[in-house]
Amino acid sequence: MPSSRDDCVRRVLDIFEVWNRRLHFYIGLYLLFFLWLFAFTGLLLNHPGWTFAEFWPTRKQTAFERAITPPPVGPDLAQAENILKQLGLSGEIEWTSARADARRLDFRASRPGHIFEIKTDFDRERATVRRIDLNVWGVMHILHTFTGVRAGDSRNQRDWLLTSIWAFTMDAVGIGLMIMVLGSYYMWWRLPRKRAWGLVALISGWAVCLLFVVGLRLLV
Repeated sequence: MPSSRDDCVRRVLDIFEVWNRRLHFYIGLYLLFFLWLFAFTGLLLNHPGWTFAEFWPTRKQTAFERAITPPPVGPDLAQAENILKQLGLSGEIEWTSARADARRLDFRASRPGHIFEIKTDFDRERATVRRIDLNVWGVMHILHTFTGVRAGDSRNQRDWLLTSIWAFTMDAVGIGLMIMVLGSYYMWWRLPRKRAWGLVALISGWAVCLLFVVGLRLLV
């Protein structure tokens, strides 16, 4: 006769299995578009010779000049945000060069599909803007690598709200995938007849991954 402890363990396992299936189902639906997006853009990045997905040679460039009011004295980021607001533009601010003149401020503002290269002259109270527009392939390419930060570059930080939202979403995608993978391990282990072929797939995946993570490094 099963003990009350066994019944408790069984109930916990039943609840876990129900929620594991639910999480697998709903997280999978949430991640569906993102997985397709990253899978497809990964193919594009891996095959730059595919002419149908070219975006840089087909970019559109325009230039214009506008009057501005010199922003208040303050940090470069605050001045750049002030200038963007005056120009009616938005995007992730990138510093293209070190600032050598307090009366000039040059920077870039980027968002998927659009790049604005801005040069300002506070003495003349003018801003020159070069606008670069990319096609849909360019948007998809940028989304694959759009983070707002660069390794080893402490000057460029996330300063656009939508960049932070996108980064948070990518964190959610990563965490969601880890949950799904761990849940898949459990569901596979609960099917004894599938364990042999599942183990083959598991070992094969780990072996290929370790080949690139560890093996290639040892060959250098």
